[in-house]
Amino acid sequence: MLAMQVLDNAQVLDIAVARDNRRPTAVATDEALIGRTAAGDKLAMHALFARHHVRVYRFVLRLVGDQSLAEDLTSETFLVVWRQAGTFQAQSAVTTWLLSIARFKAISALRRRVGEELDDKASTALADPADDPEVVVQKKDRSEILRKCLTKLSRQHRDIIDLVYYHEKSIEEVAEIVGISNNTVKTRVFYARKRLSHLLQLRGVVGV
Repeated sequence: MLAMQVLDNAQVLDIAVARDNRRPTAVATDEALIGRTAAGDKLAMHALFARHHVRVYRFVLRLVGDQSLAEDLTSETFLVVWRQAGTFQAQSAVTTWLLSIARFKAISALRRRVGEELDDKASTALADPADDPEVVVQKKDRSEILRKCLTKLSRQHRDIIDLVYYHEKSIEEVAEIVGISNNTVKTRVFYARKRLSHLLQLRGVVGV
């Protein structure tokens, strides 16, 4: 797993970058961090990584179904960001750009594994510290059922569900990441939700 120490230092890094920008009370924006990264600022790159690597990792993991591979692809994604930060046009959100790179890396990796059955593993939901043990167990059971149902969807439909519901991307952002039209995204969302709802109902889960 990617070093969790980076996460612990995320806020400190953000504040440090913001101070270096002569904005002592503000947290640096993603766009500001990308700009400084493009100028070779390693501190800004570390802050960007700390802020978004978990999101990218989970996205890639749901695509490739392999924790070790997802870690490698996450690292490769941020290596691309480090090398190509200067090409960022700011025509979309930084997270949209990150997920586009991550998806390309994941699809390329899957193509290299043609004929190999994908590992079914996926990350489990993190427990809310406020939950009592019974609620934690119920959440884990529900999460496991949802995970298994998601594996029954086509890759295209898993992509859409992941981006829309886990990453809360708009139709336009999903279209940019996946490289399809807005109408195609809407169609896939409709059929993916319908299929997922059916699978969940078969397992006795409603209201997801």
